[in-house]
Amino acid sequence: MYKNQFIMLLLAVFLVQGCSQKEDFSFVFMTDIHVEEGRNAITGFNQAIARVNELDPDFVITGGDLIMDALGQTFNRADSLYNIYDSLSQKIEAPVYNTIGNHEVFGIYEKGGVLPDNPFYGKEMFKNRVHKETYYSFDFQNWHFMVLDVIGIKPEERYFGYVDPAQIDWIKSDLAKLDKSTPIVISAHIPFVNIMTSATEKSADEGIIVTNGLEVLKLFSDYNLKLVLQGHMHTLEEIIIKDIHFITCGAVSGHWWLGDHQGFEEGFGLFKVSGDDFTWQYIDYGWEVPKQ
Repeated sequence: MYKNQFIMLLLAVFLVQGCSQKEDFSFVFMTDIHVEEGRNAITGFNQAIARVNELDPDFVITGGDLIMDALGQTFNRADSLYNIYDSLSQKIEAPVYNTIGNHEVFGIYEKGGVLPDNPFYGKEMFKNRVHKETYYSFDFQNWHFMVLDVIGIKPEERYFGYVDPAQIDWIKSDLAKLDKSTPIVISAHIPFVNIMTSATEKSADEGIIVTNGLEVLKLFSDYNLKLVLQGHMHTLEEIIIKDIHFITCGAVSGHWWLGDHQGFEEGFGLFKVSGDDFTWQYIDYGWEVPKQ
């Protein structure tokens, strides 16, 4: 009798521990793909995809600038680029969560001859072809992922780093649903924080930093923000501020498919999550510019 009770007690403890333990998982962050029909970009992206599939992550997050580009193009040109990205990204065997970049914005440069009354103008093409919203969230295991739209548009044919008031309200609402201990990851194309602009001669203008980033980050001050994934710069850096990791994760396209960018090879980030912590590495997937 006592033996059976002991066995049942052990079984109960095992079941409780098993339910409380959180499974490990992995994901890939691919940013600045800049796919187009030239520069061997299709071959290069296919090579990156093959490497991602070998790594077998649970899902993939893209960091924006999926195509090259829609800003000053005709509808047919922009649409053809979205078609290329769509057909290639379907080869990724894991679920894909896409972030909007500045190069996905359609027709805001006058040279494309697109009028604002075009139904695909601005971010509408991205919403029609890639994701119905430019910002959204999802959960995996006990982690919460927020895909943000940090592309502001100015009347003078310019984009800049900005989170608009409607999205700020959405962030507040989304956070209010969370337990404050929930680990949070942000994906944003233009960086909230970066150092490369200070370490080089390039100035930190509003096109390469989220101009109201501090306001946005303050919304997370009482929450467990662990990781901010960034792109746009085609460089690789990790900055840790108050236990928040800001990782600008290189570029799949390197220097727009013409080789490395400022010494940073073409690649993507592989993140491995265990419990409430993570490790990561930059994966150089071996792309070399074909010799002419």
